Amino acid sequence: MAEHPTFDVVVIGGGPAGATAAHDLAKRGKTVLLLDRAGRIKPCGGAIPPRLVDDFDIPPHLIVARVNGARIFSPKSRRVEMPIQDKGYVGMVDREVFDEWLRERARSSGAARLDGRFETLTRDADGTAVVNYRQKTQSGTEETRSVRARSVIGADGALSAVARQCIPGAGRMPYVFAYHEIIKVPAAASAEAAADAATMYDNQRCDIYYQGAFSPDFYAWVFPHGDTASIGTGSAHKGFSLRSAVGALRANSGLDIAETVRREGAPIPLRPLKKWDNGRDVVLAGDAAGVVAPASGEGIFYAMTGGRLAADAVEEFLLTGDARSLASARKRFMREHGRVFWILGMMQRFWYSNDKRRERFVSMCDDRDVQRLTWESYMHKKLVRKSPMAHVRIFCKDMAHLLGLVTP
Repeated sequence: MAEHPTFDVVVIGGGPAGATAAHDLAKRGKTVLLLDRAGRIKPCGGAIPPRLVDDFDIPPHLIVARVNGARIFSPKSRRVEMPIQDKGYVGMVDREVFDEWLRERARSSGAARLDGRFETLTRDADGTAVVNYRQKTQSGTEETRSVRARSVIGADGALSAVARQCIPGAGRMPYVFAYHEIIKVPAAASAEAAADAATMYDNQRCDIYYQGAFSPDFYAWVFPHGDTASIGTGSAHKGFSLRSAVGALRANSGLDIAETVRREGAPIPLRPLKKWDNGRDVVLAGDAAGVVAPASGEGIFYAMTGGRLAADAVEEFLLTGDARSLASARKRFMREHGRVFWILGMMQRFWYSNDKRRERFVSMCDDRDVQRLTWESYMHKKLVRKSPMAHVRIFCKDMAHLLGLVTP
C-alpha cells in the first residue's frame, strides 16, 4: 500500500463484530481495511442460535455440534435437564475456525486484510482520522505505520484501545473474567473416566454449573465442539483462580485426562456502554461496545448484530456527512435487544448473588414453562409473547421462589 492510503472505513478488530462490519461495507462498495492482530482467540463457549445462522448466512460446515439441550447443576449438586423442544437446537462453533472464516468472507467481498496491532488514532491537518498501528517487518522487527480513514469502527474487544481513546467513560466498563480450555474429547467420550455417571460428557448437551467451587458469582461450563470441547468458567472475583476451577471441573467431568489443545482467557463486559460513537467519525461494535448478554455471557450473535448496525450507521454517515447518524447503531440495538439485556442483568444481579438464590434459580429451571420460553427466546432472540398464560404461570412461580414459599 502507498504511504498513508485513505479508506472509507478502517475496522479495528477482526472478531465476529469487526469481520461482519467489514464484510457488509465491502459488499456495498466501500473501501475497507480490516486491521486485526493475528493469533488472538477469545475464550468462548461457541454457542450460536438458529437466528444467527439465518441472519448471517452461516454455512452448515462451520457448526461443529448441534446441542439439543442443557443440564444445569445447582450449588447442592441438584441436576436439572433442559431439553429443547420441537426440533430446536443450539449450534456450536470453534472460534478459531469460525472467526477466520468470517475474516476471509470479508476479504472475498473486497475488504483489505492487514495483520497489525492498533496503537493510536490521530488527525491529519484537515481533520481526517489517522490510524496508527504496529506491524512486523520481514526482518522480524516492528515498526509503526499509518492509514487515513474517513470513518473508524472499533471492534477490538472488551479492553478496546479505540474506545478508551475516543469514547468518554469507556474505561469504566465492569467485567467478568473468563477462562477456558479447549480439549480433545476421547473416543469413548470419557464416560469410563467419570466417577459418577451423572457427570458423563455428552456431545449433544451443554453442562452448566452454578457451583461456588467452579464459579462463586457466575457459572462454569462444558460445551461440546464436535471432536473437541470447551471447558471454562467466569468470575468477577479477582482472587478466584479460574485455571484451578477449570482443572477441578475437568476432573469432575471425567475429562482431566484429555489432551489440551489450547488455553484462552479474557475479560467479558457486563453491560453495553452508554455511548458508542465519538460524534465525529468513530463507532464501536461487539465487546468494545459491551454487547455481551448478562447472566448467559452470550456474545457472538450480539457482536455480529452490532457489527451490522455499525456498518449501517457508517454507510449513512459516509453518504450524508452527518455524524449524528453514527448514534443510530446503539439506538437500533437497544430498541431491539435492550429490554432483554435489562431483564438478564436484573436476573444476574439477583439470582447469582449467593448460593441460596442460585439453588432456587436452578429449581425454577426445572419448570417446563420456563424451559420452553427460555429456549424459544434464545433461539429467536425475541421475548416470546405468544403464550400469555405461560408468562402468568412463570410470574407466579417466580414470586413463590422470591418469597421462599417453594423448597429448592
